[in-house]
Amino acid sequence: MMVRTRDKLTHFNEQGRAAMVDVSDKPVTARTAVAEARIQMAPETLRRIREGAVAKGDVLAVAQVAGIQAAKRTSDWIPMCHPLPLTGVNVRFADNGADELTVTAEVKTTGKTGVEMEALTAVSAAALTVYDMCKAIQKDMIIGTIRLLSKTGGNNGDFTASDTENE
Repeated sequence: MMVRTRDKLTHFNEQGRAAMVDVSDKPVTARTAVAEARIQMAPETLRRIREGAVAKGDVLAVAQVAGIQAAKRTSDWIPMCHPLPLTGVNVRFADNGADELTVTAEVKTTGKTGVEMEALTAVSAAALTVYDMCKAIQKDMIIGTIRLLSKTGGNNGDFTASDTENE
């Protein structure tokens, strides 16, 4: 895995203390980010989610709303994130037919800073909600592989993750 780093960390002031990055002089641009999270579970748990047979209700509907709400409240969760006016949040689910549910979130804004953290927060909250709603059925589900798939806009340009997963 190749890791690209910057020469200077931007969330520290001249005294070395935490600071929110000043984006006042950055141009307003269209920005998007797509992230995913994967949840491993027993085939029976996944079957019950698919069939709507979980006692707490429609797992995917509730997790979808949780992901959207989390994206909207990311700056409340992540201390150095700017509160952003999101123009779109779409949370989707796919399964491999056996034992893994994938949550994907696409977040959009027109602004001075990106929405990567909002997309990552959305999939994290959705995955945690799936766990919460299904923990009575299975406590050993594994939430893992939370990652940014792509981002567009901003000074640093576009990014697309490689197809190779971290293992």
